Amino acid sequence: MGGTVECYAGHRYPERPRAFRWEGKRVAVEEIEHSWRTPAGLVFRVRAVDGRRFTLAYDEADDDWDVQPVHGASGQVT
Repeated sequence: MGGTVECYAGHRYPERPRAFRWEGKRVAVEEIEHSWRTPAGLVFRVRAVDGRRFTLAYDEADDDWDVQPVHGASGQVT
């Protein structure tokens, strides 16, 4: 699922996500909890200002984002 992610881009893109669109609304990033690189591109685990957690994965070849909520053990979005 493609998404829109606003990022700070210093010497490379994407350096640090600042906000993203989820269910038609802008969600601000409070904290980047973890980031890593896959063969496709960078992935960020973030916590939004409202406490929910999301995974933002950037596909460099397609220049596209995949935005997914992180679900807890109960199935609730955390």
